[in-house]
Amino acid sequence: MKFLGIDFLPLNTPFEHIVQRLAAALIIQMIGSLGIITILFNVFLLFTRFWCLPLFYMCWLYFDRNAGENGGRVNLWILNWKIWEYGEAYFKPKLEFAPNCTLDAKRNYLFACFPHGILPHGTFMTIRSVTSPFHRLYPAFDVKVAVLPLLLWIPGTREIALGIKYISCSAKSLSYVLKSPEGGKIVLLYPGGAREAYNSKPGLNKFTILRRKGFVKVALKNGVPLVPVVTFRECDLFEQIEGPCIRRFQEFVRGKFGFVPILVNGWGLFQNTFGVVPRQVPLATVVGTPIEVERVENPSQEQIDALHNKFKLELKNLFEEYKFKFLDNPEQTFLEFE
Repeated sequence: MKFLGIDFLPLNTPFEHIVQRLAAALIIQMIGSLGIITILFNVFLLFTRFWCLPLFYMCWLYFDRNAGENGGRVNLWILNWKIWEYGEAYFKPKLEFAPNCTLDAKRNYLFACFPHGILPHGTFMTIRSVTSPFHRLYPAFDVKVAVLPLLLWIPGTREIALGIKYISCSAKSLSYVLKSPEGGKIVLLYPGGAREAYNSKPGLNKFTILRRKGFVKVALKNGVPLVPVVTFRECDLFEQIEGPCIRRFQEFVRGKFGFVPILVNGWGLFQNTFGVVPRQVPLATVVGTPIEVERVENPSQEQIDALHNKFKLELKNLFEEYKFKFLDNPEQTFLEFE
């Protein structure tokens, strides 16, 4: 139903769908805006009779500063929020495994996931969430998500991130988890990072991997299988608002802090023309065959390059095989590495 150029939802849209849209938008804002709101609120409290509260919180931040480097921690209350369930119901994501993909709960795995997208919804909804199909199939695995360390310093945002098993993406943090002797650990890592977020545009399949070899070195040093993971249509959730001045600002922030502030346009709660609600596209995550990796305490550049090349080949083959199942125009869709 269009009015003044805005594509409104039909009047008989189920209320549950509106709640699902709200949940999808809130998940985005927890990462994008909650930290700013929390900081401003703490600054406001400094000028009230509750001035001691932000000071106590700053002390807690310092005391808890290494949580993301030492395996993180979990908050079962946050982990079981209904918002994750509503978010999954909104996207209805699919999860598939390559024919030769077998996972042993006595081993640890490093999942290298592509693309990053604005925020990696696909792998979170299909693998990390407690309501995900992966959790239902493999409940014995403890799945963690590796993110930019800065995210684990932002007030408010860090408490939710740590509560849902986010950890730092530093080599030290990854090794801390992957060396767990009891096994059963999976780390979701997004090698493309902030640079790949630039490429998050509808219809574009460009993975940032050519110079990203740190994750390969981590796999070698810990002797853990390296698993390629591709989420189809991750980049179709939003359009980016771009411009020369915006790009210069983004490059400045990325150079200084390692992340990219991206202006996005999606849907709204009651219309499909503009807003911060991710578009409801059919996300599909495919977990490839684990690449066996022999442990090397100090891998040479040749060993790193060899495993990196093997991973790139497996990643490309995985994309090419499954694009015919999950993309609309697979014959005209090609994967690009940068």
